Amino acid sequence: MTEETSTAPRRRTRTARAALAALSGVIAAFAALAAGELLSAAVRPESSPVTAVGGAVIDRTPVEVKDWAIRTFGEDDKVVLLGGILVLLTLFAAAVGLVARRNRRAGVAGVLVFGVIGVAAALSRPGSGPLDALPSAAGALAGAGVLWLLVGRLTGAGRGTEEVSRERAALDRRGFVLAAGASVAVSAGAGFAGRRLGASGAADAEASRAAVRLPRPSSPARPIPAQARPRVEGLSPFTTPNRDFYRVDTALVVPRVDAGSWRLKVHGEGVRRPLELDFDQLLRRDMIERDITLTCVSNEVGGPYVSSARWLGVPLAPLLEEAGVRPPSRGGPADQLVSRSVDGMTLGTPVDTVMDGRDAILAVGMNGEPLPFRHGFPVRMVVPGLYGYVSACKWLQELELTTFDAFDPYWVRRDWAREAPIKTQSRIDTPRPFARLRAGTVRVAGVAWAQHRGIRRVEIRVDDGPWQDARLAAEANLDTWRQWVWDWPATEGSHTLHVRATDATGAVQTSRRQGTVPDGATGLHSVVVSVD
Repeated sequence: MTEETSTAPRRRTRTARAALAALSGVIAAFAALAAGELLSAAVRPESSPVTAVGGAVIDRTPVEVKDWAIRTFGEDDKVVLLGGILVLLTLFAAAVGLVARRNRRAGVAGVLVFGVIGVAAALSRPGSGPLDALPSAAGALAGAGVLWLLVGRLTGAGRGTEEVSRERAALDRRGFVLAAGASVAVSAGAGFAGRRLGASGAADAEASRAAVRLPRPSSPARPIPAQARPRVEGLSPFTTPNRDFYRVDTALVVPRVDAGSWRLKVHGEGVRRPLELDFDQLLRRDMIERDITLTCVSNEVGGPYVSSARWLGVPLAPLLEEAGVRPPSRGGPADQLVSRSVDGMTLGTPVDTVMDGRDAILAVGMNGEPLPFRHGFPVRMVVPGLYGYVSACKWLQELELTTFDAFDPYWVRRDWAREAPIKTQSRIDTPRPFARLRAGTVRVAGVAWAQHRGIRRVEIRVDDGPWQDARLAAEANLDTWRQWVWDWPATEGSHTLHVRATDATGAVQTSRRQGTVPDGATGLHSVVVSVD
């Protein structure tokens, strides 16, 4: 037998052990995540290791990267983030397994390091408490134990000499397979139990939502004029269906709040009579119904993060007045209203704005049904005229009166502006970019918005030609977008269409390009089309 032939079995044995060591690390990571999932069901969903780490990554991601992710992946950005975390975790776990093959204590230390990262991430999340550390800590201990067990099966096989008999190697493989199988089975059971417990809590929340009977508004919305909704194929519907309404937030797990246990607390500087309301008490108050268009500050020029709905809710200003709040313009000490979500998110709204007579509401209904969970059930804020990051807190549970000097909310600490009135914008919905059209009359249509100011005029320009007036659809109210149509006598060739709007104050939409940071994008939307 040649030397090359005699060393081949040993190489195969070393390769097999390395592969099994890497697999041991992955199984240990699975055990850690499963244990964390089980404990997070008892603490809160946001405390699970992957969710906590994912939330911490979002918190520390530069604004420019967040904007890129929203533009690139849309509402799937969170799925992509979680998938990326799991891929990196798998690679890290495999590397830890390989280290543990050489030194079990070093490998276990690697698992514990991951646990420390999870604990730190969980405790850094908004609204976290000491119990949030438990899932990551317990998961790390479970993972460390599994790694120690599995790698012990492998290192035991090599004790004494590199030359291991086929019989002894086979016994070790069987032992490893049994230990690995038991670990996977127990972990899967723990993960399944955690999911079921979490689903049980979610089921209670879903049952509470199904039981909600929305009251009739004391001030119903005016009917939307038929003339406000021109029938043009490809034009966005005037009222956005709930399933299509944009969603941009930092919640990796959508909070499912039981309306029966929900409470709203109103307190802070200048509050003479603090309030605490449950959901039934809120529903018994006078309700108003209003059509309001919301816009996300992350919406690029011509982007999709603007939607319109019919909201039902309690007027916010009378509620604050009942608590004894006076706006700064009338001598009140607090100029910022901080809204807090059940997941710890904080948004800051100017007190003068929410109390200046506009229809700022605590919404409980959306397009004729209780708020969907992804849009803030049981209660969210809606303030027309302000970007969502300073006005549209979902899963609301607290309103605190304070000052802008005393407190910076979540997004302000990340370089966004403190105050953010929505900028005048317009968008071409049809034709779509790079559409191929036939020469002749082409209906160009879209939407324009300047919430709480209204739209006075929309103009279209073809290539470098003159600006021409589009036909404005009827106005539903100052707080909604306005649709428009222009009949274009299209000629052959490649053409660029631009749109601009003028709001009711006479301000013309600027052509100066600016990104979304710090207070919303500016510039003119355009589409390039080909005409045959």
